[in-house]
Amino acid sequence: MHRAFEPAAPCAALSPADFERFRRLAYETFGLDLRDGKEQLVSARLMKLMTKLEIRSYKDYYDYVMSDVSGQALTEMVDVLTTNHTSFLRESSHFEFLVEQALPEWSRRSRIRVWCAASSTGEEPYSIAFSLLDKVSRSQTIEILATDISTRVLEIARRGIYPNSRLESLPADWTRKYLLRGQNQSEGLFRVKPEIRALIQFERLNLVEPLPKLEPFPAIFCRNVMIYFDRLTQERVVKQLTACLEPGGYLFIGHAESLSGIDGQLRYVKPAIYRKPPAQSTATEDGRRA
Repeated sequence: MHRAFEPAAPCAALSPADFERFRRLAYETFGLDLRDGKEQLVSARLMKLMTKLEIRSYKDYYDYVMSDVSGQALTEMVDVLTTNHTSFLRESSHFEFLVEQALPEWSRRSRIRVWCAASSTGEEPYSIAFSLLDKVSRSQTIEILATDISTRVLEIARRGIYPNSRLESLPADWTRKYLLRGQNQSEGLFRVKPEIRALIQFERLNLVEPLPKLEPFPAIFCRNVMIYFDRLTQERVVKQLTACLEPGGYLFIGHAESLSGIDGQLRYVKPAIYRKPPAQSTATEDGRRA
């Protein structure tokens, strides 16, 4: 009897030299800080990719990543080395602050603009959209920029399709207003309505690289990302984010993160919420400073 074909598996353990190669590559390209003690995690997660690709050694896989001029292999590598855990209304106090504290300050604006700087599979930017839609005036429009380093999770986010189990934290009326229920083969799935998906622009962006020129935002969400960075990279990322905030703008980070001692320009507001000091001049209706 012939045995079914089995993909080739790595034939050797991750050596200290292998680990150092991947650690240096992850740090230099994505700011990912793979500290000592992460060897087993790196080995297990890379092995999944190597098995799929039928690559037998970590050195060969490293060479494969480095030779891929498209950058897709590098993106897939960082995908498996990081955790894209997210959920609708995760750390819900931030969304409450957004609509109860920040939104009234923007009452004269015709546009409400928010940047979700680590959008993952989309639950966070959609949570921002739902929260704002529930409270904005009819004369105001919503624009959300959602970015992530992973093209894989961005594609999931663009589709906006989620199983019913992922919607448990959403109010029932939001599910009725903002999502479409799947029928027949799509039973048990929900899709964000097209007019709401249209409010969000999904783009790939690496936070540790120089950022493109962006119109300043009144609010930026960058949550549960800096836990992967060392102090130097955190300082560089926060400096770039601060530059993208308009005066008086809010930066939301993860509750497991802190900016203590990182950026003296931002002022602590509440746990995981910081603010760029307002300018002395007043804002015009479209949000620009006079």
